[in-house]
Amino acid sequence: MKSFGTSKEFLFDADQEWETVGEGVKRKIMGYDDKIMLVKVHFEKGGVGAMHQHHHSQVTYVESGAFEMTIDGETKTLKTGDSFYIPTNVMHGALCLEAGMLIDVFSPIREDFME
Repeated sequence: MKSFGTSKEFLFDADQEWETVGEGVKRKIMGYDDKIMLVKVHFEKGGVGAMHQHHHSQVTYVESGAFEMTIDGETKTLKTGDSFYIPTNVMHGALCLEAGMLIDVFSPIREDFME
């Protein structure tokens, strides 16, 4: 596995660049080492996180907005304050019902986000 080092100890939101990752979807990497990564993902209403899977464990906190989240064929609506867990290699995706922000934590690091 390629080493990406470690992020700075203090990361200020205003200093981190948004990366557009889909129509109405952008993200910022907010901290990482080789074992864990924190990512902010902003969605406009109607933004889609396409169905996908990865070998990382994922826990996500809904900071704001409302999302229709599908995990392993089951769909639920989550709103501000809710969270969800995605085990490794499980298909999942999201539809934003009300503009908002997700806070994703991945283990190990999402190497594909760093390239």
